[in-house]
This record gives sequence, structure tokens and C-alpha cells, in this order.
Amino acid sequence: MKDIRKRIRIAVIGGSRPGRQALDTALEVGRLIARSGAVVVCGGLGGVMEAASRGAREEGGLVVGILPGGSPADANPWVDVPIATGLGYTRNSLVILNAAAVIAIDGEYGTLSEIAYGLIHGKRVVGLGTWDIRGVTVAATPEEAVRLALAGLAA
Repeated sequence: MKDIRKRIRIAVIGGSRPGRQALDTALEVGRLIARSGAVVVCGGLGGVMEAASRGAREEGGLVVGILPGGSPADANPWVDVPIATGLGYTRNSLVILNAAAVIAIDGEYGTLSEIAYGLIHGKRVVGLGTWDIRGVTVAATPEEAVRLALAGLAA
């Protein structure tokens, strides 16, 4: 395994109460990120975060969860490295700052704030069924989303 510090990190952000299609999409995105050798970074809880974490882990990938609360035990069971922050939604900026690119799936206002942080910090933000705003590159499939997120990034 490459030095973990040199591995590309891709944030997967999205709704905590998504529908079945968004969950399936997130699961596949997590799988594809892991197959690429990149690390999944997420908010560490349920919904899109848990599905992407599960997909990555099922493919032998590494998952970092940056949690809003004060206990690493709050992480979903697929997170390898739970990081408790005690920051609530403010932790959204930390999810983004710890990734080279962002894939947004579904989501509400928390996801919108993460998209905004991504754009503010000059990260590539790829969207799958999420907010349609300037600066977000729309992808039609999980494969396209991961390809776009990884484009031009070198470990």
C-alpha cells in the first residue's frame, strides 16, 4: 500500500435521509473510489455517507469520517478512521479541506454548505442528483462522477 499521506482523498457528501436511488449511487461511488486507490472522506454518519463508506470498505478501501459530535463511537460501522470534532455543521469545512475533490449526491442544506466550501476553496465539485448551482460539474453516472473527480489529480 502506498503511503497513506500520498493517496488521493475524495470527499463524498450528501443527504442523511436519501432515497433508495441516492443510496445505491453512493454505494457505487464508494466502490469506484476504493478501486481507484483513493481514500473516501465523509461526514462519517448515515445516509449517503454510510453508503459510500460501505461501498469503499467492501472493495478494501480506506474511509475517513469527520464527525460533527464529540465521540468517535458515533461513526457508521464502515468508517476506518473516525475523527470527532464537536463542531456540529462547522465540521463540513473540514470534510472539504481534507479532500482533493468532492462528489455530492442528493442532499439538503448541509450538503449545500459543503458544496459552497468546496467551491470557495477551489475544489472540483461533481454532482449526482444534487444542487444545480454554478461551479458544480454534473455527472450522469457514478462512473462519470468518479472519473471527473479524479481527472488531473496525481498521488
